[in-house]
Amino acid sequence: MNNIIEYKGYVGSIEFSEKDCVFYGKVQGIRSLISYEGTNAQELISDFHKAIDDYLALCESEGIKPEKAYKGSLNVRFKNKDNHRRAAIYAITHNQSLNSFIEEAVELKLSTIQT
Repeated sequence: MNNIIEYKGYVGSIEFSEKDCVFYGKVQGIRSLISYEGTNAQELISDFHKAIDDYLALCESEGIKPEKAYKGSLNVRFKNKDNHRRAAIYAITHNQSLNSFIEEAVELKLSTIQT
């Protein structure tokens, strides 16, 4: 099961509240809180689309640039400090930057999973 939905470049989560018998979610990867809900899949998707459209309309009316998630840069924190050192040494000894090494590693991992 895929627990995300996408619309106009925005990614949203899908959750379910058994207590309230409702599906709900929020847009991921941005600071603004954009949430949506529905009692079934079609209502959830419709409310997600409406929430994104409302957010974009609000940004336009206020003359502000809408937030975009996943712009291509991020800070990586290693739980194991030795992995940071080992990755840096590997990159140096293979004449590449640490960024390009990490990007290759992510691409390799993603190539092994189905989307």
